[in-house]
Amino acid sequence: MKRPLSAVPEAAGHDAPTAGERRRRMSPRRWPFLTVEAGFRWLAALRRAPALHPRGLTCAATLEVVRDRGEPWGVPWLDTAGRYAALVRLSRAAGLPGRLPDGLGLAVRVASAGGPDRPVDLLLTSSGRGRVLRHLPVPRVDALGGPYSSLLPYRVAGRRGVLAAFPRRTAQAPVPGNPTALADALDGGPLVFDLCAAVSGGWRTFAVLTVTAPLAAQPQESVGFDIYAHSAEQFRPGGALAATRRAAYTGSRTGRARAGRRAGDLDG
Repeated sequence: MKRPLSAVPEAAGHDAPTAGERRRRMSPRRWPFLTVEAGFRWLAALRRAPALHPRGLTCAATLEVVRDRGEPWGVPWLDTAGRYAALVRLSRAAGLPGRLPDGLGLAVRVASAGGPDRPVDLLLTSSGRGRVLRHLPVPRVDALGGPYSSLLPYRVAGRRGVLAAFPRRTAQAPVPGNPTALADALDGGPLVFDLCAAVSGGWRTFAVLTVTAPLAAQPQESVGFDIYAHSAEQFRPGGALAATRRAAYTGSRTGRARAGRRAGDLDG
């Protein structure tokens, strides 16, 4: 059954930690994660933007789930052909000048893929192709010059796998991964990516992502992509480094919020 295109929901809010949660956070086992959190909080506050991928281009997109000749995935939203509204953010990890290679980011929010008003987020980074290189970030200049990978494993119907987006070469010239160049490329037509998973064997395509145009009004605040808060039944990020990534997310969000409050105080 196809789901209608719908508006992309806002990111979920995050409540302040309780006293019990604060005590657990002070456990010595938590110290490495608190260090990561503090580092990302400092960097986000300094940049007044996400600690990583501070600048990007947010675009409207559609995602069409496709069926190949393989066995069913065992994932409800991947085993039912359908077309979904999506939000995409293309970015550079370190925010280096456009002429320099950088880790390129492809963040995707698929509206209602996990059920009514339950989006699914994907966070992919420019990577290599092989069994080892697909787990490593590869700096790049050309946004269409190679695959983007989840780097860390996903659990797909109880099986361990990796996700990737393979760009179709829709533009003949290289497309630098900075917002201005990406917007210029989209003026000439959509950017298309084949979304794939390698679970048991080679890559299998599960969807086609079509990035159509930049949003007319770019978000002033981060969209808040979160693969842990926005996952689907039988389709979730694995446990490897999960606590570290959550600490990084928390630190980045807190740093941005504090920088925003300080700016508000100065404006007042």
